[in-house]
Amino acid sequence: MKKIVEERKDIAFYIKMFPLQSHPGAYEKAKAIVCEKSLGLLELAHSGKPLPKPSCETTAVDESMKLAEKLGISSLPTLVFPDGRVMPGYKDAKTLLGLIGN
Repeated sequence: MKKIVEERKDIAFYIKMFPLQSHPGAYEKAKAIVCEKSLGLLELAHSGKPLPKPSCETTAVDESMKLAEKLGISSLPTLVFPDGRVMPGYKDAKTLLGLIGN
């Protein structure tokens, strides 16, 4: 994602937090990330490091979970493109750029 944004200033990623129930503590971690609006905290969470408690009250994570259910999204990561395509699973930068096109 970072590599693509560095190369293509016309591309933006919007990250929706969708904590899986199978991951203990994921919901609270997601709320902490949303409260701080922090990509750094997201990276810490992915590395397995502890995160601070959420610093705000937010419904954003709950809203993302409802949206994921409505769209039939059940795996992470899942990409949703502006044209409506939904693609589950990790994609490397080269593949993503090919999917995005010019």
